[in-house]
Amino acid sequence: MITLEQNICPKFDKAIHILGKPWVGLLIYLLLDGPKRFHTLEKQSGISARVLSVRLKELEKEDIITREVFPEVPIRVCYSLTPKGRALDGVVDAISTWAESWVVKESSE
Repeated sequence: MITLEQNICPKFDKAIHILGKPWVGLLIYLLLDGPKRFHTLEKQSGISARVLSVRLKELEKEDIITREVFPEVPIRVCYSLTPKGRALDGVVDAISTWAESWVVKESSE
Protein backbone atom coordinates (compact mmCIF):
# COMPACT_ATOMS: atom_id res chain seq x y z
CA MET A 1 0.00 0.00 0.00
CA ILE A 2 1.32 3.46 -0.95
CA THR A 3 1.02 6.18 1.68
CA LEU A 4 0.33 9.84 1.00
CA GLU A 5 3.96 10.76 1.78
CA GLN A 6 5.18 8.41 -0.95
CA ASN A 7 2.88 10.01 -3.54
CA ILE A 8 4.02 13.59 -2.98
CA CYS A 9 7.07 14.63 -4.98
CA PRO A 10 9.72 15.86 -2.51
CA LYS A 11 10.53 18.86 -4.74
CA PHE A 12 6.87 19.87 -4.93
CA ASP A 13 6.56 19.51 -1.16
CA LYS A 14 9.63 21.71 -0.59
CA ALA A 15 8.37 24.33 -3.07
CA ILE A 16 5.01 24.55 -1.28
CA HIS A 17 6.82 24.77 2.07
CA ILE A 18 8.94 27.70 0.82
CA LEU A 19 6.27 29.58 -1.12
CA GLY A 20 3.41 28.87 1.28
CA LYS A 21 4.86 30.81 4.19
CA PRO A 22 3.01 33.99 5.14
CA TRP A 23 4.04 37.04 3.09
CA VAL A 24 6.32 35.18 0.66
CA GLY A 25 3.91 35.47 -2.26
CA LEU A 26 3.41 39.18 -1.66
CA LEU A 27 7.17 39.80 -1.47
CA ILE A 28 7.76 37.98 -4.74
CA TYR A 29 4.87 39.91 -6.31
CA LEU A 30 6.35 43.25 -5.17
CA LEU A 31 9.86 42.35 -6.36
CA LEU A 32 8.61 41.37 -9.81
CA ASP A 33 8.42 45.15 -10.47
CA GLY A 34 12.15 45.49 -9.81
CA PRO A 35 14.64 45.99 -6.96
CA LYS A 36 13.34 47.51 -3.76
CA ARG A 37 14.84 48.74 -0.52
CA PHE A 38 13.86 47.23 2.84
CA HIS A 39 11.86 50.28 3.90
CA THR A 40 9.94 50.28 0.60
CA LEU A 41 9.05 46.60 0.99
CA GLU A 42 8.01 47.21 4.58
CA LYS A 43 5.79 50.14 3.60
CA GLN A 44 4.22 48.50 0.51
CA SER A 45 3.54 45.16 2.19
CA GLY A 46 2.57 46.17 5.70
CA ILE A 47 4.79 43.41 7.09
CA SER A 48 6.50 44.09 10.41
CA ALA A 49 10.23 44.78 10.14
CA ARG A 50 11.05 41.63 12.12
CA VAL A 51 8.99 39.28 9.95
CA LEU A 52 10.15 41.01 6.77
CA SER A 53 13.76 40.53 7.78
CA VAL A 54 13.19 36.82 8.47
CA ARG A 55 11.36 36.24 5.17
CA LEU A 56 13.99 38.08 3.14
CA LYS A 57 16.77 36.00 4.73
CA GLU A 58 14.84 32.78 4.00
CA LEU A 59 14.29 33.76 0.37
CA GLU A 60 17.93 34.76 0.02
CA LYS A 61 19.01 31.39 1.43
CA GLU A 62 16.81 29.68 -1.18
CA ASP A 63 18.40 31.82 -3.94
CA ILE A 64 15.03 33.38 -4.81
CA ILE A 65 16.16 36.91 -3.99
CA THR A 66 19.49 38.63 -3.81
CA ARG A 67 20.61 41.31 -1.39
CA GLU A 68 22.89 44.00 -2.75
CA VAL A 69 24.71 46.36 -0.41
CA PHE A 70 25.86 49.70 -1.75
CA PRO A 71 28.79 51.17 0.26
CA GLU A 72 27.35 54.64 0.66
CA VAL A 73 26.67 56.83 3.63
CA PRO A 74 24.13 55.95 4.80
CA ILE A 75 24.47 52.38 3.57
CA ARG A 76 21.91 51.36 0.95
CA VAL A 77 20.59 47.80 0.60
CA CYS A 78 18.38 46.64 -2.27
CA TYR A 79 16.56 43.35 -2.74
CA SER A 80 15.79 41.87 -6.13
CA LEU A 81 14.72 38.58 -7.64
CA THR A 82 17.30 36.15 -8.93
CA PRO A 83 16.63 34.25 -12.17
CA LYS A 84 15.16 31.51 -9.95
CA GLY A 85 12.85 34.08 -8.36
CA ARG A 86 11.92 35.66 -11.70
CA ALA A 87 10.88 32.20 -12.91
CA LEU A 88 7.98 32.49 -10.44
CA ASP A 89 6.40 35.23 -12.57
CA GLY A 90 4.12 32.73 -14.32
CA VAL A 91 3.21 31.14 -11.00
CA VAL A 92 2.24 34.50 -9.49
CA ASP A 93 0.26 35.34 -12.63
CA ALA A 94 -1.57 31.99 -12.51
CA ILE A 95 -2.44 32.46 -8.84
CA SER A 96 -3.67 36.00 -9.54
CA THR A 97 -5.89 34.72 -12.35
CA TRP A 98 -7.24 31.92 -10.17
CA ALA A 99 -7.86 34.34 -7.29
CA GLU A 100 -9.79 36.76 -9.50
CA SER A 101 -12.11 33.92 -10.52
CA TRP A 102 -12.51 32.03 -7.27
CA VAL A 103 -11.52 33.99 -4.16
CA VAL A 104 -14.29 35.93 -2.49
CA LYS A 105 -13.23 39.27 -1.07
CA GLU A 106 -13.89 39.51 2.65
CA SER A 107 -16.21 42.30 3.72
CA SER A 108 -14.68 45.07 5.80
CA GLU A 109 -17.56 45.02 8.27
